[in-house]
Amino acid sequence: MAQLLNVTIQVDVLSSAELTPDEALTWQQARAATDNAYAPFSQFHVGAALLLDNGSVFQGNNQENPAYPSGLCAERTAMFGLAVSQPERRIVGMAVAARPKNGAFVVGMPCGACRQVMADYEVRQGQPIPLLLLGPDDTIYRFRSLADLLPFQFTSENLPPRE
Repeated sequence: MAQLLNVTIQVDVLSSAELTPDEALTWQQARAATDNAYAPFSQFHVGAALLLDNGSVFQGNNQENPAYPSGLCAERTAMFGLAVSQPERRIVGMAVAARPKNGAFVVGMPCGACRQVMADYEVRQGQPIPLLLLGPDDTIYRFRSLADLLPFQFTSENLPPRE
């Protein structure tokens, strides 16, 4: 007989006034990163901000290309750029913001590829990374772990053993 497995995640629903000072900075930097997105095809500007263990913030944004799918999402430009330029840093918080060109911010959830990369960064650094995303009615969702976005992620343990 089939067994049912229930998966539960907890998401805090906040107002911007309820963010900690570090969260407010990260949220603001994600929104600001949308200004430099290169999105001439989709007109959808996405910014990501990584709060680092030294208190600084590292940004990324989506970068499109006419040869789809050669572009890259904001979440991955931020994480990959950080890994290249500051590999010793640990990510202690993250925010992602999205808006149409010259428009108001909208709910924008990370794509599947970004969720996989984000979850792997948590595994690599061995600690949860809280994530802020815009929810409906100007609320902010605080996920306590990136793994909450992808509870059945692919990890190195899913690979065959090395010989």
